[in-house]
This record gives sequence, C-alpha cells and structure tokens, in this order.
Amino acid sequence: MLLLVVIAVSYIAVGLPDSVLGSVWPAVYNDLDLPVSLAGYIGMTVSGCTAISCLMSTRLASRFGTGLVSAMSALFTALALIGLSFSQGPVWFFLLSIPLGMGAGTVDSALNGFVALYCTNSQMSYLHCFYGLGVTFSPYLVSLCLSDNNNWRRAYLIIGMIQAFISLVIFLVVPYWKKKEQKSISKEEKSPRSLSLKEMIRMPSVVLSCMVFYIICATEYTAGVWSSTFFAEYKGFTADKAARTAMLFYVGMTFGRFMSGVFGNKLGSKKILYICTGILFSASVLIALPLPPFVAAFGLLLFGFGMGPTFPNLSYLVPSMFGRDISSSVIGVQLASTYVGIMTVPPIFGILAEKVSAGLFPYYIIVMLCLFVFFSAM
Repeated sequence: MLLLVVIAVSYIAVGLPDSVLGSVWPAVYNDLDLPVSLAGYIGMTVSGCTAISCLMSTRLASRFGTGLVSAMSALFTALALIGLSFSQGPVWFFLLSIPLGMGAGTVDSALNGFVALYCTNSQMSYLHCFYGLGVTFSPYLVSLCLSDNNNWRRAYLIIGMIQAFISLVIFLVVPYWKKKEQKSISKEEKSPRSLSLKEMIRMPSVVLSCMVFYIICATEYTAGVWSSTFFAEYKGFTADKAARTAMLFYVGMTFGRFMSGVFGNKLGSKKILYICTGILFSASVLIALPLPPFVAAFGLLLFGFGMGPTFPNLSYLVPSMFGRDISSSVIGVQLASTYVGIMTVPPIFGILAEKVSAGLFPYYIIVMLCLFVFFSAM
C-alpha cells in the first residue's frame, strides 16, 4: 500500500511540469515580446532531452532503483522550474529546458515500466489519474497567478517549490521502494533484460508500436500546449480565462483515467482503446464546429476524457505483447519515440498558428488521430 501511495505521488511529480508552458505562454510571449511559435521550439528542447533520458532510464533504474531515480528526477525538474521563474529572456528558457527534460524522461519511463509489470490494468489507470491531477493543478494555479497582473513568474516559482517538496517525500521512502522492487523481481521467472537501441530497432513490431506512441502522445501534447492559445487568439478569451479553459483538457484526462480504472479489468485495454478513439474524433468535431465558445470548451473536456485512458492502456499491453523480461526496455524506447513526437509535431502547429491561424487547431488534431488509427490497424 505504501508503495502505491509513493508511486501516485511520483506521478503527480511527472504531471506538474507538463502543462505549465502551454498555460503561461500567452502571458510570457506578451511580457517578453517573443514570437508565439517559440513555445514549440522550447517544447522541442524539453522533449529532445526527455527522449535521451528515456533511453537511459532502464539502465539507471536497474542500477539505482526506480525510487531513487524518481526522487532525483523530481529534484531536477523542481530546480528547472524555480529557475524559469527568474528568466529574463528566451536563452534561459532553452537552457533550463535541459534539466527539465532530462528529469522528466527518466522518471516517466522508470515508473511506467515498473507499473506495467507489477500492477493490474485498473491500478495502472488509477495511478495515471495522479499524473492527471498534476497536469490539471498546474493550469489552475497558473490561471490564479495570471489573474494578478499576468504574474507567470509566480506560477513557475510555486510549482517548482511543490515539485521540490514531492522530491523530498520520495527521497524519504526510497528504502521501502527498493525492498518491494527486489522482492517483486525475485519472483519473476525471467530476469529483466536491458536491450540496446540497435536490438530494438531490428524488431519490426517494436518500431510499429513506437509510431503509435509517437502519434498519440504528440497529439496529446499539442492539445495541452496549444489549446490555451487557440482559445485566446481564435475564440477571444483573456489569458487567464484561456488558461482555465485549457485546464478542462486535463480535468477530462484525469476523469477518463479514473473511469478506465473502474472498468479496466472488466472491459480490457483493447476495448477501452476502441471506445476512446471514437470519443476523440467526436470531441475534435465539437471543437472544430463554428458554434459558441462553450461548445468548443466542452469538446476540449471530452477530448481530454478520451485521451486520458489511451496512454496507460497502450503501456499496459506492452508486457503481454513483447514479454515481461524486455518490457521495460521496450517501454523506454516507446517513451523516447513519444518525446520525439512531442519535439516535432507541436512546433509545426506553432508555425501554422503564427503564419496562418490558431483556428487550425482542431483540424490539426483530427489529422493526427487519422494517423493514429492507420498505424494502430497495421
């Protein structure tokens, strides 16, 4: 029970930084006189570093334990977030993106690898709810700070301090985590193996699964980063109202993961993924239709609801598809591919938003969903 609580807290630490940039960006680029598309390049830097750390995570977790890796990763991201609160220009955003990304990748991959192996379908969805709590709380806190003269610096500082506290909590219970981890591994018929990137690239099924993760997580991140700008620039919302609206995506995501936990063991991961795909397409159409803004806001909530269960259920299928002994390595390379997607796909929309219109947002995600269905069916 204690381990599940610690993992839940760790997932909050994963989620807190992920939604900050998209929520604060309308205020940041106006305050610092930056181009709107720069958020995409900053996100690209974070994602590139995260992808690299994902590939390192299996070896790090094997050597130091998932608990210590999670604690150190939370500390790295905390220091980066606090540093961003003092940033005076784009250079600092790019420099601090390095520890922010490196910390995010190791904890994300290590946690998902462990949970996929030693938790049930429902437990995995419930635990991912806490990621949803993290990414939901950040936009809410940002909206409160932005309502006070667009004070985005205070938002970064407060979230960084919360992240530092979570890091301390994880550090305190690392010995319990190690004990449970060693006991679980000793029961396995096959010892976990760490495969090299070259070995995994030679497996067509792994490459195909990486494409699926690449597309769906890039779509999720695009929605998280650019929905606030869509409502601010295209729907005419103020910066603080747009940030609160963007929070609906993460509220929907959290509730979707909770419902996946409730029905996960009964329906199974594959059936849940079919249902979620239908919800995602329906929600995208609601956002795209020229209807009152509250309809688009509801569509964003529904989009988050459909997106929420997708990642944990895809991850849960990995041990059964590839074998428990190499599943951690496979999840590591899958997560690396997701951050390559995050690094490449959202910046393209940033350019489109700047050169054409932020109103292209719903059509962009519809195209991405079509690609997800195509590669999933292969």
